[in-house]
Amino acid sequence: MQPTNEREVRGQAAAMARPARSRRPRGGERRAGRASELRPLYDALRAAARGDFTVRLPIGGDPAMAEVSTAFNELVALDAALVEELRRVADAVQVHGRTTERALLPGASGGWATAIASVNAVLEPLAWQTHELSRVLDCLARGDLSHSMPIEAKGELAELAATINRMTDTLRTFASEVTRVAREVGTEGRLGGQAVVPGVAGTWKDLTDSVNTMASNLTDQVRGIARVVTAVAHGDLSRQLHLFAKGEIAALADTINDMTDTLRTFAAQVTTVAREVGTEGRLGGQAKVPGAAGTWRDLTDNVNQLAANLTTQVRAISEVATAVTQGDLSRTIAVEVAGEVLALKDKINQMIANLRETTRSNTEQDWLKTNLARFFALMQGQRDLRELARLMITELTPTIGAQHGAFYLLDPSQDPPSLSLASTYAHTWRKRVSNRFELGEGLVGQCALERKPIVVNGAPDDYVVVASGLGEAPARNIVVIPILFENQVRGVVELASFSEIRPVQLTFLEQLMLNIGIAMNLISASMRTEDLLRQLQGSNVELERRRGDLEDKAAQLEQKNREIAEASDSLETKARELAKVSQYKTDFLTNMSHEVRTPLNTMMVLAQMLAEDRETRLSPKQKEFATAIHTAGRDLLALINQILNLSRIEAGRIETHAEPFTVATTCEFLEQTFRPIAQQKALHFEIGLDDLGTQTITSDRQLLEQILKNLLSNAFKFTERGRVTLRVFRPPPGHPFQTDALRDAPAVLGFAVTDTGIGIPVDKQALVFEAFRQADASITRRYGGTGLGLTISREYARVLGGQIDLRSTEGLGSTLTLYLPLASGDLPRAAAATTPTVIGAVPPGAAEPALAAGVLKDLTVAIVEDDARNLYATTSLLEAYGARVLPASSAREAYQVLETHPEVSAVLMDVMMADTDGLEATRHIRAVERLRALPIIALTAKATESDRAACLGAGCTDYIAKPFDSRQLVAMVHRLGIRPATTDEA
Repeated sequence: MQPTNEREVRGQAAAMARPARSRRPRGGERRAGRASELRPLYDALRAAARGDFTVRLPIGGDPAMAEVSTAFNELVALDAALVEELRRVADAVQVHGRTTERALLPGASGGWATAIASVNAVLEPLAWQTHELSRVLDCLARGDLSHSMPIEAKGELAELAATINRMTDTLRTFASEVTRVAREVGTEGRLGGQAVVPGVAGTWKDLTDSVNTMASNLTDQVRGIARVVTAVAHGDLSRQLHLFAKGEIAALADTINDMTDTLRTFAAQVTTVAREVGTEGRLGGQAKVPGAAGTWRDLTDNVNQLAANLTTQVRAISEVATAVTQGDLSRTIAVEVAGEVLALKDKINQMIANLRETTRSNTEQDWLKTNLARFFALMQGQRDLRELARLMITELTPTIGAQHGAFYLLDPSQDPPSLSLASTYAHTWRKRVSNRFELGEGLVGQCALERKPIVVNGAPDDYVVVASGLGEAPARNIVVIPILFENQVRGVVELASFSEIRPVQLTFLEQLMLNIGIAMNLISASMRTEDLLRQLQGSNVELERRRGDLEDKAAQLEQKNREIAEASDSLETKARELAKVSQYKTDFLTNMSHEVRTPLNTMMVLAQMLAEDRETRLSPKQKEFATAIHTAGRDLLALINQILNLSRIEAGRIETHAEPFTVATTCEFLEQTFRPIAQQKALHFEIGLDDLGTQTITSDRQLLEQILKNLLSNAFKFTERGRVTLRVFRPPPGHPFQTDALRDAPAVLGFAVTDTGIGIPVDKQALVFEAFRQADASITRRYGGTGLGLTISREYARVLGGQIDLRSTEGLGSTLTLYLPLASGDLPRAAAATTPTVIGAVPPGAAEPALAAGVLKDLTVAIVEDDARNLYATTSLLEAYGARVLPASSAREAYQVLETHPEVSAVLMDVMMADTDGLEATRHIRAVERLRALPIIALTAKATESDRAACLGAGCTDYIAKPFDSRQLVAMVHRLGIRPATTDEA
């Protein structure tokens, strides 16, 4: 290993200078030894001269040589250290590029230190120039062209710095120009820009020319594309793009030209299809665009789909329209559409459905009229009821598509009346099914009782079986329909079918049953006439035999007849006088009723308005006075009605109408009427039927209900605590009846009205049935009343063939019992009007409707009234409820009001007016097209059923008698005024 520093060299020299422990040499040996000692020195010097600094001299022997060896070794060691340091620095600078590396030789001095300093002085400027060059090139590499090298060197290094600076300037100018051209052309869209780099040459010149060529080509290409695209945008598809280009630009040009060709073909094809389909009407056309793909293919397909859909839709509409014109209404448009075409499709289908429904309706009406005419012709000439039944059920059953039929005739001679089977169609007899039904028994009896059809759909399997030679099956649908004449049941028809009875068939059955009822009535009348003729023929023989005897006695009687004639003339004269007196009495009472009702109406209306004053302008005492006036007026009205009823009873002018109805129906009416009165007086009210609710009575229902109302009204009036009951029962056998109708009746019902009131003394019980009489004057003063209620009830009971019994204990209550035959015989009928009643009157104590103060605020009401007092009272009443009132004192004024005020909601029409009565005025108003649906309410003191019928027949919408209840009138005006009345209602 070679020594690396001064300490190692000196160590080696000291080791060599140590004296060897040998013998002392001799003289010759000493010279030879000197020479041998110098040889290593010589060799070492020669090696060092050759640059081998690894050689070392041993240190030992002669001290002088030791010093020489030590000095030589130190010198060689320094040379070796210098060489190694220079090699290290050169390697660091040249190989590793560490220009900041410096030479270090510790302990060097003199020339060695100078050499080291010289080497480092050479490296210092080289390192700085290299650093600056690296910095500038690094900036260039990062695109920063703003840096340059400072020129502080000389010679070639200064020229290198200047060259690099020129290159940087050229690159900066080139980059600036290229950036400008790229910005103008590529970003700002300003085509035609060129890069200008002054003094450029060589590659930079070529690069500048290349950039300018690229910008120029790009300008020409983009402008060419822009011209073609602008033409396409303006609809000019004839332009082509011609560019001297290659590569992708050439491909782009070809693509644009292909696009233009495709658009031109597409436009031509679409135009052709649009002209053929939309203008020329040639459906089925399709656009063909060869080579179209992507969006153009989609557009072509969309246009073709549009044309195909339009073709399909129009052809579908055409086919359906053609079918409709040929009478085929079963077709509908089923093509899939949307939007307005869907609306058109729906409208056409709806039109076809309407036509089909109209055609079906016309067909059904033709079927209805044709079959009605056919059956009417079949019924002509029939003289036997059973033959008529057989013919009708035979023809009717297959006509409506039924498979089973039965015809029942009503036998009124039975007690009670019943329906018996008269004829059948395809009927199979069954033991458990009856052939006779009472009213209300089974569907047949119930149909006769209700007098309306009964339809049963989905009958069970074992209900009705239709059988033939090949098999049997259950009928699922049953219709039971009554045969009526003047609202009286004459028979019932029952039909069964597999299919449901259609509405037109049910209408046909209803109308046919009316015709059958007329035919049955004619046949019955004809049969009775024939019986009478046969009886007359038999009587004629007997009369002929007796004629001789009579002729013999005629002479004897002639004398007596002359005597009787003289007396008869006197009696006829008196009878005519009595009839005139009765007519005068009736006319007087009728006129008196009208004349009393007119001012009474004003009094009652104004009194009720004062009693119901909502603005508290009256004191409670004043309201009490008004209520007393209104109550007195209502009592006076009841008196007038009872007097009129009594006068008609005395004159025998009571018209009756016998009809079958159930006991429960009458009891429900009485329950609704008197339950509010019982609640108001805190009385227990009960109705007991004893299982007789479904019992049917054939009598005059209106008179029966009037009798029971009178009996219950008396019971409630004279009972202050306790109970009032109504019990329906069958009287025990042997009950003593007073009338022949009751004694001969097979069945009788009793209606007992029992109260816990004041009762009637035994000696006064006969007086209560006399007119204007009560048990005691104190009772009249305490309870009021006219004493006519029981009188009228007794007379009504006699008319119905019944009687009224009285049982009473003073202080414990009374029981008034009405006995009535279940089936009345021929009730008396009169040509005069029915018993007068107050139409629409609210019974005393019954609940009245509650109305808000402004319930009529949106209505305009015209009042036609010639009595100023009634006009004032009615106007005040309606205005109090918010209505606008237009008064008219005559028919002529009413016409003017209706002509100038089209907003009128309703008209209140008085009947008896001076110039033109209300009936004629109503007919005149109804003759105007615009006023046919206007609600007209007859407001009159003519208060009988015939008066009501006359008003409705003249065209009035409704009727109310004077004096009227205020709330009842307001409720009627509100009900009719808020909605226009139809012509049918009028």
